[in-house]
Amino acid sequence: MKRLAVIGAGNWGTALAVMAARKGHEVTLWSRNDEVVAGIKASRVNHLYLDGVIIPDGVTATNELGVAVTDSKLIILAAPSHAIRDLLNQIAPSLRDDAILISATKGIEIASGMRMSEVVHDVLGGSFHNRFVCLSGPSFADEVVAGYPTAIVAASSGKTERELVQRELSFANLRIYANDDLVGTELGGSIKNIMAIAAGMVAGLGFGTNTVAALITRGLAEMSRLALRQGARLETMMGLAGLGDLVLTCTGALSRNRRVGFELGKGTAIDEITSSMRGVAEGIKTTAAVHKLGTRLGVEMPITEQVQAVLYDHKAAGDAASELMARPLRDEA
Repeated sequence: MKRLAVIGAGNWGTALAVMAARKGHEVTLWSRNDEVVAGIKASRVNHLYLDGVIIPDGVTATNELGVAVTDSKLIILAAPSHAIRDLLNQIAPSLRDDAILISATKGIEIASGMRMSEVVHDVLGGSFHNRFVCLSGPSFADEVVAGYPTAIVAASSGKTERELVQRELSFANLRIYANDDLVGTELGGSIKNIMAIAAGMVAGLGFGTNTVAALITRGLAEMSRLALRQGARLETMMGLAGLGDLVLTCTGALSRNRRVGFELGKGTAIDEITSSMRGVAEGIKTTAAVHKLGTRLGVEMPITEQVQAVLYDHKAAGDAASELMARPLRDEA
């Protein structure tokens, strides 16, 4: 048994806390939302983000960051990407010297274009080079806690650290594979959210499965181009953190990013969509970050460009789809 902290009590953070407690760990779950903390203490349920799931007694809820991370060997970062830098600055004084940071955040910092591992290095320094692990792959929180078989990836440059996370968080229905391709795993988990918005848009426009299949396939090519330019390996993009997560997020009814795209396809304004959502759709901010990164690196990313135009330039989803189909013909490879 290890003492473990989860920073962020959204649906995925809460699900990871539940799974870690089922594994036998002592878990502290932090939320800035007093209503979430009070609800868990009173009824053992996170009614706002994972309603209907009983949270084991091994999980203690708190709104005090220092309490959550003090003496915790494993710290799971499950907050939105735009909040990670501030949270790292707050928890830094309370971190154990041997603490391992586990990112369950699938996003890129919009201002800097940094992946979460780069944000950690920027805030905490190089001592966390090997002690940073990215947890990613096709995983809806509701299905994981319901006991559905799920496979994800723990990626880190530290072999001992990734294997520790693999061992300590794997459970009967949660199988974790390990790899050392941190760049590919982080980018795959982030860029797939943009493609999910695009997939939702074509569904909202009323197009069929032909269109969605084409979108997923070309989306994989697009995210792979950027990831490989950054030093990722192709097999990672074809694995759980790439293709696996892409398929799930583009087709699953539980995908928040797909839901955002679906409403955009129907003509709903983005502000109206986000104001009605309880959780964060990481793909909205990630689109701006990836578009900026792709432009800087000179990587062709036509789907990302069109999603960017719909989200930030008020372009109609139908016009974006037509423009993609009107691009010059070319070889597939």
